[in-house]
Amino acid sequence: MRRFLADTTPLTESRDFRRLWTGQLLSILGSQLTVTAVSLQVYDLTQSSFHVGLLGFVALVPFVAAGLYGGAIADAHDRRTVAIASSALLWGTSALIALQAWLRLDSVLLIYVLVALQALGTGINMPARSSIIPRIIRPELLTAANALNMITFGLGGAAGPLLAGALVATVGYGWTYTIDVVTFTVAMWALFRLPPIPPEGQVRRVGLRSVAEGFTFLSTRPNIRMTFLVDLAAMVFAMPRAVLPAVAALALGGGAATAGALLAGIAVGTFLGGLFSGPVARIRWQGRGVEASVVAWGACILAFGLVVLAAGRGSPGAATWWVVPAFACMVAAGAADAVSAALRSTILQAATPDAMRGRLQGVFTVVVGGGPRIGDVFAGTAAGWLGEGWAIVLGGTLCIALVGVLHAAQPGFARYDARRPVP
Repeated sequence: MRRFLADTTPLTESRDFRRLWTGQLLSILGSQLTVTAVSLQVYDLTQSSFHVGLLGFVALVPFVAAGLYGGAIADAHDRRTVAIASSALLWGTSALIALQAWLRLDSVLLIYVLVALQALGTGINMPARSSIIPRIIRPELLTAANALNMITFGLGGAAGPLLAGALVATVGYGWTYTIDVVTFTVAMWALFRLPPIPPEGQVRRVGLRSVAEGFTFLSTRPNIRMTFLVDLAAMVFAMPRAVLPAVAALALGGGAATAGALLAGIAVGTFLGGLFSGPVARIRWQGRGVEASVVAWGACILAFGLVVLAAGRGSPGAATWWVVPAFACMVAAGAADAVSAALRSTILQAATPDAMRGRLQGVFTVVVGGGPRIGDVFAGTAAGWLGEGWAIVLGGTLCIALVGVLHAAQPGFARYDARRPVP
């Protein structure tokens, strides 16, 4: 059994990684509290799902811009300094969100502005943090380290929304946001304890040319490029997040509680995929592992769609027994995504020269953050034409087919060798 559990060597061997990992766990948990509570607060103020949906839109543009430009900043400056500065912006934004709740300002416009600032800080922070990891652990431990990070994402993604709902209902928005501020303070302490991580080699000026160099590098490196393309195939076509409320209301029953449970199921699967990632850390042919795990994600989403079709369409009210196999499909999908994410991150970190890591991590951040939002548009549009069940089935099928097409177009990716990383 022990050989199946996550390899904790990065935590025991590197104090710096242990601090970074612990801080990330706390920051993800706190940020999920705020993300969920902000959605609830906007709905309370407006009674409009449209205004809640606008939160994603106002965050997307600054997130994409900051992700690309932030990667260039991380390549040109000390990454510890960049991570601390962007974390300070995130901490300040969280404090202002808490303050507006305590003062009962009830301004949706103010919340939108603060959410946009928070997205800006996140876009800079994520590439800096990710590009730090290869500098503080041995190369052969990268897969294990990224698999351990899946535990933090899964735990924060599952516990954060559930805890936020309970806190808002009992102690209110002010205390819920304040807890995020406290957890982020501890996470920043972990960053301050890191050693300086200056850029290696020649330092270039940050600007659009620097960002363009990252895309030029990516266009000539097929293995790294494939990690982005297969993830887009999964997130754009096989992310059913946008149709979960309708699925819960019209097929599975249980309403918002069921929709929340299904979304949490992906996070639970991510946590379990990280927890039992021992074999993943030993995979040599990581390209094959990425392709197989993305196909597994598509197959799980396809199976979820078949469950929805089997449940039928109506107004079941209370949750039906179909929720059980649907939840199992989402958990399995989350586990597959955890494997894919760990391997893709490792390939990116190991095969990219340090001078380019920040910029490539910036592109990675944009893909990971933007792909599911485009997927929401695809799922919602397809559901309008085909119905929710068939839209999910179509998405899962397209994901699997696209991985096959990409494999045929770039067969060398399946031969990517972790012992001899080639971008």
